[in-house]
Amino acid sequence: MDDRHDGLTAGLLDTCVLVDYARLTPDSLPDLRAVCTITLAELHAGPHAARDNPIEEVRRRRVVQSVESLFTDPLPFDLRAARAYGSVSLLTIVAGRKPRKYQADLMVASVAIANQLPLYTRNPKDFAPLESMLEIREV
Repeated sequence: MDDRHDGLTAGLLDTCVLVDYARLTPDSLPDLRAVCTITLAELHAGPHAARDNPIEEVRRRRVVQSVESLFTDPLPFDLRAARAYGSVSLLTIVAGRKPRKYQADLMVASVAIANQLPLYTRNPKDFAPLESMLEIREV
């Protein structure tokens, strides 16, 4: 996969990277950073999961607002990503995992594959079965 564009690195940021985005050093991330609609969906669900903890709920809402202000053109889960999803599901099954448990991760990975971008993540083990199709960069 070629993730260089005019001498700059490019990559898709996983949800966990965006949750910790403010604490990460820029040199650990690609120069050109993309997010996808699946990641935004996960982030929008986050505050609802923290309803019993108002402080955490507010923190998660701020993460969503920050991400949406920084990344205004998310990559969609489109037909190319849907086709890639079939293959990543198969690789997940072959690795002895249940795709449903990793559904959001597999969809994010599919968007990265469809757009020929490496995936920047803090959880590389979650994507290990996909290494034959996806370049994984640990942050």
